[in-house]
Amino acid sequence: MTGDDDESRRPLPVSGMLAAAMTLGVGLAALTTLTLVGWIAAPKGTLGTGLPGVFRTAAQVWLAAHHAGFAIPGGRVGLLPLGLMVLPAILLYRGGRWMARDADLRLRLPAALPKNSPKEQATARRRAQLVLVVQAGVSLAAPYALLAGVIALVARNEVTQPYVGEALLSHFLLAFLCGALATARTIGPFRSMLRLLPERVRAVALGTATATALMLAAGLLVVLSAILINIGQVKDLTSALSPGFVGGLLLLLIQLLYLANAAIWAMAYIAGPGFAVGTGTLVAPTGVNLDGMPILPLLGALPDSGPAPAWAMAVIALPFAAGAVAGVVVVRIAPSPSYEAAPLWGFVTGLTTGLVAGGLAALSGGPIRGDRLAAIGPSAWEVALSVALEVGVAAGISAGLANWALLYRDARKEPGKVRKAGAALARVAGKVGLADADPKPLPGHWMDATEADTQPIPVIRDDWMDEHASAAAEVAAQSTRRDIVDETDDRGGHVIYMDPYAWDRD
Repeated sequence: MTGDDDESRRPLPVSGMLAAAMTLGVGLAALTTLTLVGWIAAPKGTLGTGLPGVFRTAAQVWLAAHHAGFAIPGGRVGLLPLGLMVLPAILLYRGGRWMARDADLRLRLPAALPKNSPKEQATARRRAQLVLVVQAGVSLAAPYALLAGVIALVARNEVTQPYVGEALLSHFLLAFLCGALATARTIGPFRSMLRLLPERVRAVALGTATATALMLAAGLLVVLSAILINIGQVKDLTSALSPGFVGGLLLLLIQLLYLANAAIWAMAYIAGPGFAVGTGTLVAPTGVNLDGMPILPLLGALPDSGPAPAWAMAVIALPFAAGAVAGVVVVRIAPSPSYEAAPLWGFVTGLTTGLVAGGLAALSGGPIRGDRLAAIGPSAWEVALSVALEVGVAAGISAGLANWALLYRDARKEPGKVRKAGAALARVAGKVGLADADPKPLPGHWMDATEADTQPIPVIRDDWMDEHASAAAEVAAQSTRRDIVDETDDRGGHVIYMDPYAWDRD
């Protein structure tokens, strides 16, 4: 059978269901294997009793990888490692690519348009491509979320009870995002994926991604620097836990998985609001207040309680720098024809960056049981507001300046091109004899409209002759006064008609 035949092609929902089932199966098999190794090496009863307990633990880890919380006695667990989300994301992306090939989505895509096609046709084609991408994302996400709900029900035990609603929502969103990206990738390279969006939306999206990536990179750099500075405290906390060899490897893996959370917390730190490590605590550029933290070696990199040094306030300049770069990116992708529109789009980029930063802050934090550990991580709305203002103002200013520079450069470039073209034509005409190499100035004095009323009439040249033969004969019959046109009809006196512009005729 060939993939080109309609009969050999599976419907898109069927391909999405198969891809979702395979993704869940592979992911659970991998986590069950790792959990089984940990169950063998760990003390008995730590990861459940018997193989059913091992499978429930692996299922709970799989749900946590999608950021689905759990209810436990005395509170809930919402502080989950974002690094664990990499495993299902990769598997979902691979499953989405398989779904696109199995359903032959390339053949369902609108055919490529020839060059110089009407704009309406290009817009309709892009809209059809977006509709197909959304359909593919839903085809993968819907069965994936339903299967995750079944896993959440199976993974329940006396201690941990997953939230079914959170499991359905988190699995659907992650699968939809990965499936849509995988389907869009079938259209062409990643650069062509962005062309599915309108130009202005693409500019704002890339500006938002640029600002967010720069702030996350700056946050990760702050975290690594803090670990190096406080490496002694990190070692002391690790020794206090006495994890052993296998436990040490698991502890190192857990901290690596939480490194993404720490980078987002550092992003909240450089934005100004900071983050909490328990109720009543705060780590911010304005000061540090810590008390009763969880025993985790990674938290040993936090500064000591007390007022922050003066140089710590300098980190607030990083979001402004990220916004300035984002504003330039927005203008380079979609410059505005007017000076007023570019700063507005730069500020819009700041607003979208604030929304993304607030969402990341909400994902990175969460409670661990209750009481003092009920508030861990940054405040989502504070981070969103701070980042939106800082990045928005900087992006608006840089976008306005960059757009002005582009318009000013174009305005100076066009007259220069015209002058160069005219000079080149003049040189060519001079070489072939169509123009004088040394043009002579026009004779006489050229008067404008105001001079014609105020200046005296110029003297008529003696060698003036009308260009018409009849006028020349008439002038020759007149007296030596060449400026007299007619003196036969005096009407009670001589009437002299003078042509004040006759001097200018050759």
